[in-house]
Amino acid sequence: MTPILAGIYGILHDQLSYSISPEYFTKFKFEQFGFVEYGFENEHATVAIIGFWATWWTGLIIGAVNGIVGLIQPSSKIMWKSVYGATIRTLGIAVGIGLLGILFGKFIISGINTDWNIPKSVTDRNAFLTVGTMHNFSYIGGLIGLIFGTIYQVRLKKDVAQ
Repeated sequence: MTPILAGIYGILHDQLSYSISPEYFTKFKFEQFGFVEYGFENEHATVAIIGFWATWWTGLIIGAVNGIVGLIQPSSKIMWKSVYGATIRTLGIAVGIGLLGILFGKFIISGINTDWNIPKSVTDRNAFLTVGTMHNFSYIGGLIGLIFGTIYQVRLKKDVAQ
């Protein structure tokens, strides 16, 4: 289930990203995912597919880790609660940190005058950097969320034991 949840997150994430910087997709992600020649006429549909492809695998990892950690619980009922709670926490933290990435990208990263690896044809450099930062922050948010989800499960185990 977590790969589907992560894929849906990726679809929504990339729709927001596209609204900030279409060039991030048309001049970078479309090429990266092989959609330059074979994408849909509707760019939003292509962006949705890229969003799913870019994130489903993170859900697989998150689900596997949360599921394995959930095995420490004393009963299946508590295990389901534990894994569900950890997954929701992971998702929430990934969303929150991804949104912080927009702010960080817009107000800090895009103001740094350095030679970023950006396609030469990009016309809105700041929007491109904002979206790139959002994407990086979202992956970091998923990792931080996974750590917090694991901590949640271990604490739940201790609380149940008392």
